[in-house]
Amino acid sequence: MLQPELAEKIVREVQKLMSEEIIVVNTDGIIMASTNQDRLGTFHEGAFITSRQKKKLIITEKETPQLKGVKAGINLPIFFHHEVIGVIGITGDPESVTPFGEIIRKMTELLISENYFGEQFEYHSRAMETFVLEWLQEKEPRPSLLERARALSINLNLHRNAVIIEFGQRKFPLSRDVWSTILNSFSQNKNDVLTRSGNERIIVLIDCSESVQPTSIKNRLQHFLQYINNSFGISAYAGVGQCAPPSQLHLSYAQAERALKIARRTRNIIFDEELTLEMITGELTTEVKSEYIQRTIGPILKEKDLLETLGELFRQNHSLKNTAQSLHIHINTLHYRLKKIEELTHLNPNTIHDLFCLYLAVNFLDE
Repeated sequence: MLQPELAEKIVREVQKLMSEEIIVVNTDGIIMASTNQDRLGTFHEGAFITSRQKKKLIITEKETPQLKGVKAGINLPIFFHHEVIGVIGITGDPESVTPFGEIIRKMTELLISENYFGEQFEYHSRAMETFVLEWLQEKEPRPSLLERARALSINLNLHRNAVIIEFGQRKFPLSRDVWSTILNSFSQNKNDVLTRSGNERIIVLIDCSESVQPTSIKNRLQHFLQYINNSFGISAYAGVGQCAPPSQLHLSYAQAERALKIARRTRNIIFDEELTLEMITGELTTEVKSEYIQRTIGPILKEKDLLETLGELFRQNHSLKNTAQSLHIHINTLHYRLKKIEELTHLNPNTIHDLFCLYLAVNFLDE
């Protein structure tokens, strides 16, 4: 329970409050951490007695010769779940250091509890992540998966929407405390399943067996994404798969992945059922899209004015008047640019087929 790393952390934290020598000792009386490195690994008889008697032990200067490895000061048992798991010692005049004793002990026990629950969180997070990723790969859950589902109190027989939430780029990974706060802040129904996936994603499997409306899911996601942005400065977006029966949950997850590709570009919440053209283009590889760009608008990639004109033309729904106004150019200049695009690409923006080809190319380039 009380590992050397945690003992060292306790010493560092207590040292911030007082200048006296601090030791943390295990229940066998061996010093695990100390502000005096020469005492590490030595036997401390006073701490050994303290752990056995489960009560505070004050050692005066006169008593030090009678006990092995001790100095004058106070020794306090550290309790966790009503059991002694170690001893913290403060060296110095007993009258001077005793008033700090209970404060230091409470602080130490809080650090241990915090560490314990943090480890429990990590263990549960890893267990959930492993379970969910395995679950999403199986159409028919194996007996071992069913057993783990029961242990985790997860109902595998419900219709669910798969949701993938992805964080924008950050310089540093999230700490355990931040992860815990984020996951606990998501508004869950009792049958929803939530887990982190790596350090950049959250997977949510939302119970839709009672006809949960997309607007309800979207509202929950919007509230959640706004919260983590306001609280931690983390930008995030989400892809949402369609409601699927248990045997097709993997398909809902694939749909969420597809929607996430669009969400990554728009920095928004995208539902797979809203996708049309993206259903097809989302399946294309980066290599295919890159080659397509070269075959279509490759000749104008270095022509900034022409690319800007083409992009604005699509944003203005092919309205030449609005496009010219938006670009602050004369309508004749716009006609000239469109003619130039046709000459260089051999694609005519005034025909449906060629316009569609140009539209795809511009979209791929935006990606």
